[in-house]
Amino acid sequence: QVQLVESGGGLVQAGGSLRLSCAASGRTFRTYGMGWFRQAPGKEREGVSCTRSGDGNTFYAGSVKGRFTVSRDNAKNTLYLQMNSLKPEDTAVYFCATTDDRCTTNEYANWGRGTQVTVSS
Repeated sequence: QVQLVESGGGLVQAGGSLRLSCAASGRTFRTYGMGWFRQAPGKEREGVSCTRSGDGNTFYAGSVKGRFTVSRDNAKNTLYLQMNSLKPEDTAVYFCATTDDRCTTNEYANWGRGTQVTVSS
């Protein structure tokens, strides 16, 4: 079992940047594919990205591609989401979760509790 804790959210003006972290407990972090999701008030949860465990390749949703960058530090058991050029529509609670190592199953588990990101116009 892996426990995930997100942090780094906050209030930022449009055009600004934030970096979110997803800290994992346990020794198996490096074996998991890792996803970032977000959920805005009144909306369904949206997938933001998925990062493979082996080659670290990341797949991005079209709405964030070119603005968001994921990295992972297996030595620190931490996944990062660098968010640049933020827009008000990026306002949401951001979550991380584990998945299969190649991001193929679209099945996620071990969800964190999320961190709030608010982008003001």
